[in-house]
Amino acid sequence: MIRFFDIVLSVLGLILCLPLFIVVAIGISLDSRGGVFYSQLRVGRNDMDFRLLKFRSMHTDSDKKIGLTIGSRDSRITKAGYYLRRLKLDELPQLINVLKGDMSLVGPRPEIRKYVDLYTDEQKRVLTVKPGITDYASLEYINENEILGKSSHPEKDYIETIMPAKISLNMKFINDPSLNNYFRILGKTFVKIF
Repeated sequence: MIRFFDIVLSVLGLILCLPLFIVVAIGISLDSRGGVFYSQLRVGRNDMDFRLLKFRSMHTDSDKKIGLTIGSRDSRITKAGYYLRRLKLDELPQLINVLKGDMSLVGPRPEIRKYVDLYTDEQKRVLTVKPGITDYASLEYINENEILGKSSHPEKDYIETIMPAKISLNMKFINDPSLNNYFRILGKTFVKIF
């Protein structure tokens, strides 16, 4: 039943957001060189890799320097990218990932392989469900980039503190993947963003 709502809501979201997609695409194109979209290999359900889509918010190839974004004033982030990230608009193309079936609207945020390789057997339970655009961890760590921006050892703090805390929050949905919980998380996400 969740897949049915994923399809309906992602199609509806893509239709309603089409004018916004056009405005954002023009803004990105005028602001910096490179494509409008950015894709990154992430780990999905059953430990399978897939291409996660986003609006490009950084200068081209800047993700090769460091994996984590450390604060909203990270020098790799473009002017347009700053606002896209702040308003969470850079995530909108993931509705396409949901429609394709790579992701769900609700589920653990997909991680890059580098960090998944550090998971314990218990933490690997997050790979038994489809990754999502939002979940309890996304809501709790909505300002994760700002937290990391204040850290003197961002990657170390991410691996040792933030990542385990987020996985622990992921389990709340994994242990109760009901339609009721699905809509509860979607509702809380809209309230948090707007």
